[in-house]
Amino acid sequence: MKYISTRDAKNTVSATYAIATGLARDGGLFVPSGLPQITARDIDRFRTADYKRRFIETAAGFSDEFSEYELSDFAEKAYGENFASTNPAPVRRIDENTAFLELWHGPTCAFKDMALQMLPLLLTASLKKCGETRKVCVAVATSGDTGKAALEGFRDVDGTSVIVFYPRDGVSEVQKLQMVTQEGENVFVCAVNGNFDDAQRGVKDIFSDPVFAKFLSEKGYMLSSANSINWGRLMPQIAYYISAYCDCMNSGMIGPGEKINFCVPTGNFGNILAGWYAKRMGLPVNRFICASNRNNILTDFINTGIYDVNRPFYTTASPSMDILVSGNLERLLYGLCGDSAEISGYMNDLKQKGVYKVSQEMKETINNEFSGGFCDDFDTKHTIAELWEKNGYLTDTHTAVAYRVLEDYRANTNDSTAAVVLSTASPFKFCEDVSDALGGNTGNGEDPVEALAALTGQKPPAPLRGLSKKKPRFTDHVDKKDMKNAVSGFLFQ
Repeated sequence: MKYISTRDAKNTVSATYAIATGLARDGGLFVPSGLPQITARDIDRFRTADYKRRFIETAAGFSDEFSEYELSDFAEKAYGENFASTNPAPVRRIDENTAFLELWHGPTCAFKDMALQMLPLLLTASLKKCGETRKVCVAVATSGDTGKAALEGFRDVDGTSVIVFYPRDGVSEVQKLQMVTQEGENVFVCAVNGNFDDAQRGVKDIFSDPVFAKFLSEKGYMLSSANSINWGRLMPQIAYYISAYCDCMNSGMIGPGEKINFCVPTGNFGNILAGWYAKRMGLPVNRFICASNRNNILTDFINTGIYDVNRPFYTTASPSMDILVSGNLERLLYGLCGDSAEISGYMNDLKQKGVYKVSQEMKETINNEFSGGFCDDFDTKHTIAELWEKNGYLTDTHTAVAYRVLEDYRANTNDSTAAVVLSTASPFKFCEDVSDALGGNTGNGEDPVEALAALTGQKPPAPLRGLSKKKPRFTDHVDKKDMKNAVSGFLFQ
């Protein structure tokens, strides 16, 4: 299995190189030159396997550079006692036709753990296989969840340093506390005066600056990414779609070979893209429903074929989706057309004009597989209350967006296909908004996590308890233009 850049198909590298470097030198994203296939027989075999085995079987098809022994070792370390559940990605049905895939039972209580507990293992092994002797600096832009998951995943990993940039006023209080109180000798957290797109562009500027890369190299460092631009982040996510399908079969929700819908709350498009890859590998999927918040750029793109960032940016109750530049959409477009020149044209238009328009043929292809919808904060909170009152199911703001979009999709299309909603975070990560939706009050000086627990009778995840009593370690904030200086200051202080 080789990997190519979305902007230059002649740029062919190994899986380990793609994971080690994160981003292609031409600014493109690495994608596999082909996809391993799974059959009905494979799925039937996976049904009796645990999650670790399902991951191993999936990952093996994407690289022959890692032995089964290595992948087994990685799976034991990534999905072991650090997860609160023996099944890292359980499926919870709320009725005969709807289920939630809970991806937040890891150490940071968000779906990013499913990949970022694995990525440090893949990355450090890839560096060794590539003969790399420099230390690696992992630079991350986060809209809330990736940052903490990267910090936790890379904490005190030999030969690595990790620096996380987050929008200063664009994450929840719990998300911020998780990051700024992070333990570890090799970690650094810095706020950016701006939104997530500012932070993401700043990190991409860091990666694309050859002078800065040379400076770091002379100092014994190389850059790599823990954002979903890194294939090592995206590949582990494919496994949980396959696992969810197997668990839906095991529960009797679907029969062998029966197609299913997935509804995914997403801003950067990586989470839903992993499912699309699983479908292309042979997983029986009918449709992907892309759920957005008020920053509904993906919904508009799916419906019109026009991607236009020239629009207001909104700070919402679902901050991990407060994104206008969806980095992984580039991989989908390349997968549909296979033309790196066409992709380069779209990305150049986006950079220079803030807008691009895909061909009518590509739009129709997208519409054959994807639907889009969005939900504002009012309906998000109404949905949280409705799910709690009718189903006794407590959900966070992002998952509530997805469930509302699914219900709207069903009402508009009469599609009765069984559906799985990807639940991306614990409700306790967004306890202020969840409490507000349920008529509670967290503004009286009480610990908001404990206040939501008292309101609902639900037990908070252990990693979130006592956060408000921890002393922040990191209080720095910078403008986007100063992010490189922040990296240098951290590494060479």
